[in-house]
Amino acid sequence: MARDLPIGNGNVLINFDAAYNIRDMYYPLVGQENQSSDHLSHFGIWCPEGFFWIDDPEVSKKLNYLEDSLVTNADCAHERLGLSFVIRDGVDVQQNVFLRKVKVENRFDVEREIKLYFHLDLQIYGNGVGDTIYYDPELNSLLFYKGHRYMSLSCLSPDAEKAMPSGYATGQKGIHGLEGTWRDAEDGHLGGNAIAQGSVDGVIELTMKLPPKSVKEAWFWVCFGRTKQEVERLERLLRTATPQALLQRTHDHWVKWVNQDAHQLSLLKPDLESFYKRCLLITRTNVDNRGAIIAANDSDILKFAKDTYSYMWPRDGALVSHALDRAGYYELSRKFFDFCIKVLTPEGYLMHKYNPDSSVGSSWHPWVDSRGNKQLAIQEDETALVLYTLWHHHKLAGTIESSREDYEKFVKPAADFLVRYRDASGLPLPSYDLWEERYGVLAFTVSSVYAGLIAAARFAEYHQDKVRSIYYADIAGQVKKAAEQHLYAPDQNRFLRALYWNYEQNTYVPDYTLDMSMYALFDFGLFELEDPRIVATMKILKEKLWVQTDIGGIARYENDYYHQVTNDVAKVPGNPWFICTLWYAEWLVASAKTVQDLLEAEKLMRWAILHAAPSGAMAEQVHPFTGEPMSVSPLTWSHASFIKVTQEYLSKLKLLTSKGTKQAVDASEDKVLEPVVH
Repeated sequence: MARDLPIGNGNVLINFDAAYNIRDMYYPLVGQENQSSDHLSHFGIWCPEGFFWIDDPEVSKKLNYLEDSLVTNADCAHERLGLSFVIRDGVDVQQNVFLRKVKVENRFDVEREIKLYFHLDLQIYGNGVGDTIYYDPELNSLLFYKGHRYMSLSCLSPDAEKAMPSGYATGQKGIHGLEGTWRDAEDGHLGGNAIAQGSVDGVIELTMKLPPKSVKEAWFWVCFGRTKQEVERLERLLRTATPQALLQRTHDHWVKWVNQDAHQLSLLKPDLESFYKRCLLITRTNVDNRGAIIAANDSDILKFAKDTYSYMWPRDGALVSHALDRAGYYELSRKFFDFCIKVLTPEGYLMHKYNPDSSVGSSWHPWVDSRGNKQLAIQEDETALVLYTLWHHHKLAGTIESSREDYEKFVKPAADFLVRYRDASGLPLPSYDLWEERYGVLAFTVSSVYAGLIAAARFAEYHQDKVRSIYYADIAGQVKKAAEQHLYAPDQNRFLRALYWNYEQNTYVPDYTLDMSMYALFDFGLFELEDPRIVATMKILKEKLWVQTDIGGIARYENDYYHQVTNDVAKVPGNPWFICTLWYAEWLVASAKTVQDLLEAEKLMRWAILHAAPSGAMAEQVHPFTGEPMSVSPLTWSHASFIKVTQEYLSKLKLLTSKGTKQAVDASEDKVLEPVVH
């Protein structure tokens, strides 16, 4: 089940499923140590007429965020039982506390006793071995702990003088046929077992009296710490500053944060403006405060591969940081680049992916080829793109004068690696492609290497390293010349996806598969936008990769097997991906000559909005027949792609307007903004 409505503060990240159950609870690093590991934590309500959990089919739900914030707004009702309730959740921006406000309305014309049940099923350190849960009489809380991880679960009833539950239960689950303590709540009475160890869970009860046709508010919270003393400090804070104050400051912080974007967002059409800001906020939830930009934190993918997307891929991170830089969030990007400098190998390249704590992540790339010879288990574009976006980071942030340390520690070793890692033709040596499926010389990788070398030349020029500046620029020119010679197919009037080395024939074998990542040939500056070869390539990519169903969208490449749902590849070359669809929108924006030319790009941007969740969360891909999210959701790269294309759309619209081409367009509908650096 896709994840939705992520909330966090860069240390804590909470994900919900489509029914608004908590499924992922990351702490102390975003993307590392999922303290719930896809185990479902329940929320339920008892009244004299019956009991239900929030995922009950009779519960109607409208799930979204409060506008421009990372505070959720779950509007729910159970008509038969005469109850409606609104849940607002957030993670405090200053302290590691998850906050839940529940406003319950009694729709019946009689006084009723209502009991709320908050259940937590934790897997501390990502596993359920050796956990302990007990009721702490001093905190009046359930306390979970193992090693250096402590989490407390507390509540405050509007009818109580102090924060304490009206009941609680602890127990074991998953062994001896035990389902968990949440079952104990369904009769409206908790057993009160005070401690359990092993594979455990717990639930607390909050009781309140609701007069006829009345509304009351209740609170729950979870405090996170490395020691019991840290949790105790947070619990004391909640009993003085009040949970309302913390949730309010969290709401206000995010509203201010997302509206500090340097662009004149009010000039956008309202739906595009709102979605743009939502993309910024969702992206922020997947950025760890120590610099790791995580691809996705949807643990549901564990069911398929026993691994996750909760890693920092340097490529994803570079492109996400670039979008953030263009929006003015330089501090976040700066931490990402510091992370990359820290993990750069002595040889000058970045590894496949990293854990949020900067250790090397899991990988399926072999270190030997089919003949037993050593090969690098890397994707070279990841190193090159960090170089490329680091240059733009300094230009956008206005910090190029303080880039000397970056130049010495990252630019020079990385650029020198790109120079060395080439064959006699001038092309980069083979590495794994951006899709992590094939080992060869990819158009996307070649384009990124060119961009990285140009960026390195500009760094060297600024720092008056004239020899390197000329050298890097010359090597970039050699890469471009080799790409023209080897990556273009004159007989088909378009570029190739890749070349693969054939040992028997001692030559490269061309790959004619159409792949949307070939957009990089123009986007990273390897070839000019107006180059007829680029124009022809982009035209056929759209023709062949557009999904011919009611859903539409653009697939990654021809006959994409990843999560493939049909063999009818003529109609469905692959599942539509958000990033691929938005890449083509970028092409349309870049090549637009009139305001009218931008309309098709705008339609593709709205395609992304239409196929996102109501909350704005975009998955990696969508089902070609139903439009349901597929693979992980939300995918940070998808959101960064929308951020970038929106910036470029507005920049081009401003440019066209300044030339006087926007003659018949109503300024109240098609609006403009200052250009940004591409």
